[in-house]
Amino acid sequence: MTRDLRRVLVVVPAWNEEGSIGSVLDEIARALPNADVLVVDDFSSDRTASIARAAGVDLISNIFNLGVGGAMRVGFRYGADRGYDALVQIDADGQHDPSYAPALLEALDSSPGPAVVIAARFDSSEDYPVPRARRWAMRLLAAYLSRLTGCRLTDATSGFRAYNRDAIALFARTYPADYLSDTVESLIIASEAGARISQLSTVMRPRIAGMPSQSRPRALLYLSRVALMLFLQAIRPGRTRPASALPWSTAARPIIEEKP
Repeated sequence: MTRDLRRVLVVVPAWNEEGSIGSVLDEIARALPNADVLVVDDFSSDRTASIARAAGVDLISNIFNLGVGGAMRVGFRYGADRGYDALVQIDADGQHDPSYAPALLEALDSSPGPAVVIAARFDSSEDYPVPRARRWAMRLLAAYLSRLTGCRLTDATSGFRAYNRDAIALFARTYPADYLSDTVESLIIASEAGARISQLSTVMRPRIAGMPSQSRPRALLYLSRVALMLFLQAIRPGRTRPASALPWSTAARPIIEEKP
């Protein structure tokens, strides 16, 4: 097999994940030994930042809580500013298995233009358990986005993804900040930019430690809001923009702590 010479950045958004961040970073190092790792500490009140710093990875500490979407935009800007060829998003709670990351990177389309590969939770023999109402809503979202993107999707809200260089540049300027809607709206943005979107089946794991950042009622509220957003998107005339209409570069420079 030809050695992959791409420069890969793994972005780990983290908020109060001191119980899991250390083991997640260890797993990433084993799965992608040649990748650089950036932890975006989203204003944690625990030892998340200090554990990441001790692990020797690059660290950005937000001065207030931005949410996963906001933290990921910081990561995309960091990756675009430093010219990375590919970016992998892995959550800090241990639910994403980093051993799948090489397969996500291998599936990235090398053709010009943005490409996104999603690690799906609901397309395997070991589907990730979620409440019935939430799964129903997520399936509706996936069905709509499958038609929009031209790719059969079963898990439009999975945050375990890989992006190529053009997708990094695209999302450095446009990645949405809202919880849950960031994953869905980013696929709309990618589709409008002419991105190639694909999916791989993976097995998700239970959270290692800590508590989810959002309650079940709030998650369902956000999913309902996303459904409304998709409806308005569907009826808005002239919603599709050519890829050339979107800037795929940024000069933004986040304040960072880089490893020695």
